[in-house]
Amino acid sequence: MSLQPAQRPEGRILLTARWLVGHKDGRHRLYENGEIVFEGGAVVFVGHRFPGEVARRIDYGQAVIGPGFIDCDALSDLDTTILGYDNQPAWKKGRVWPRSYLEAGPYEMYSREELAFQKRHAFAALIRNGITTALPIASLFYRAWGETVQEFEDAAEAAASLGLRAYLGPAYRTGNQLVEADGTIATHYDEERGLAELDAAIDFARRHEGAAGGLILGMLAPDRIETSTAELLRRTAAASRDLDIPVRLHCCQSKIEYDLVLAQHGMSPPEWLESLGFLNERCLLPHGTVVSGSRLVERPGRDLEIIRDAGASIVHCPLVSGRHGSAIDHFGRYHAMGLKLAMGTDTSPPDMVMNLQVGMILARTMAGNAAAVRSEDYYDAATIGGADALRRPDLGRLQPGARADIVVFDLDRPHTGQVIDPIQTMLLTGHGRDVSTVVIDGRFVMEDRVIPGIDEAADNARAQRQFEGLMARYPQRTHNHPPVSEIFSSSYPIEAAP
Repeated sequence: MSLQPAQRPEGRILLTARWLVGHKDGRHRLYENGEIVFEGGAVVFVGHRFPGEVARRIDYGQAVIGPGFIDCDALSDLDTTILGYDNQPAWKKGRVWPRSYLEAGPYEMYSREELAFQKRHAFAALIRNGITTALPIASLFYRAWGETVQEFEDAAEAAASLGLRAYLGPAYRTGNQLVEADGTIATHYDEERGLAELDAAIDFARRHEGAAGGLILGMLAPDRIETSTAELLRRTAAASRDLDIPVRLHCCQSKIEYDLVLAQHGMSPPEWLESLGFLNERCLLPHGTVVSGSRLVERPGRDLEIIRDAGASIVHCPLVSGRHGSAIDHFGRYHAMGLKLAMGTDTSPPDMVMNLQVGMILARTMAGNAAAVRSEDYYDAATIGGADALRRPDLGRLQPGARADIVVFDLDRPHTGQVIDPIQTMLLTGHGRDVSTVVIDGRFVMEDRVIPGIDEAADNARAQRQFEGLMARYPQRTHNHPPVSEIFSSSYPIEAAP
């Protein structure tokens, strides 16, 4: 497949603003009225008074220019969080398959065209929020089993056409959680199917690594630890080593998951992964909230130390975790332990700034101490942390030789307030809608919040229609098959129009 992103502008481009987040001597630093120059896809200068000639100069005024955010658990879906926000428990509300649905034969609830649309729609939302590198994640609840190579061919095309740097690979699994007629949770396995999907994912990664001039890269994405057999995880780890690509596995994210793994294998999730030789520096593990020593796990253990010592990264997704009543305990402690921490959004909106804000609030609350974490700690995780998790020293930082992944964040909006420090202000009063311009690999993929080829209003209307069609099918895969009105509650009584 030949994937062609847009042409880069010719010559050297100089950007300047009131603030610039450059990188020097291994850490970010702020340049007042700083300048950044890039040519082709690479940064050539960061600092003051560039001495060379440039083809174009752009002054963004009262703004901060910084590195693009790296989203290691980036929503590529029409987010189903709203369906469960006030509708619990999940097994009664269609977010765990009933055995009757499995026996009737699960099917794809979206067409190929709908799946392709939702990827493009979601990728555009990532760009609007300053995310320049993404590892997509989508729900498998409404799928026949795993994701398909076909839809990821379409995803690669969408990412390349928009100019998004994306690590892509269809999610696969050998098992799936089920709710039995009596309400108990079990797991159904189909290892042969899952291993075949793994083989297809490996082939996809081989064929797409480095496509679109390096924007499209491969990853392996076993869905969740509790829906994976040992053989699937062993083969995944071996393929990740052979191809030298990232592998992402959702792990330590719920009490149900933790207890299932413990019951099946006599070990905690990290202990089991360690016994399989799965963990290494290529591994990304969302969400890391339910571990030994946390409030939900009485069993003693070394879960976090196992992850740390293997060099794996925890992908911290504070917004979606907080929405479900969970949080890591806490960012400052994990950081002090030496754990590698990257960030993910994993929900709508894919607003990385909001995630950093919620993360800080949760960390300080869990610690009972406002000094437990600072703004730069979270900003580092969304930039350097993600780059280090991907083993990409050319991402997440603006310094000569790095890729020109650049975000302009406006600081002159009415809600911004007074600015004494741009990063602290961003994490206090900012949001993703303050991102005005995005450059990825030297290409302007969004200017003045306009993404070429995207009709935002039309896409939003289409997404709503598609989502309502999905909701209408929920009774088929909900325990006891209640009507839609019983699955999804209303905040207040509804009086229909006459």
